[in-house]
Amino acid sequence: MEIGRGAEAVITLENGVVKKERHAKSYRQPALDERIRQERTLREARIMSDARRHGVLTPIICDVSRFELKMEMIVGEKLKDIINIELSEMVGETVGKLHLGGIVHGDLTTSNMMLTRGKICLIDFGLSFYEKTVEAQGVDVHVYFQTLESTHDQPEELMKAFVAGYTRAYPQAEAVLQRVKEIKARGRYL
Repeated sequence: MEIGRGAEAVITLENGVVKKERHAKSYRQPALDERIRQERTLREARIMSDARRHGVLTPIICDVSRFELKMEMIVGEKLKDIINIELSEMVGETVGKLHLGGIVHGDLTTSNMMLTRGKICLIDFGLSFYEKTVEAQGVDVHVYFQTLESTHDQPEELMKAFVAGYTRAYPQAEAVLQRVKEIKARGRYL
């Protein structure tokens, strides 16, 4: 049963297992397309597993093939439907752990976060990569802040709560948060 479709993949649910399959893109040269899809699939699996080692809850990978990930189904609620100050602070702690591990999610929206068993679970690591620079981490946090501003009530309070959790979990938080301000200022003049 199809449960989601993105620019890169089709997500299905089969016997309690989530399957994310990257389909061929007809506009790309076939050999290049295969290499891109395979590299992205393997990178996503590797980063999700690595994030778990850094204390970030992610779906457990059950199987990986060339263009397909099979993973546990996360039972819970998407944060986009239930976000509040306490949960945003938990998101800050979670993202702090992720960044401490040198991982940038690449798509930190409340649609890619779930509350399960009282914990934040990050999903959809399709745009994730390894990067320890303040710039990359700042962009990651900026995406989350933009999501709060564009789709949720009380964005300022939610951002303050995130900052509290992020600062507690990540020693370089101050530098990253300063960069977020710079990134936001750059966007005003484009």
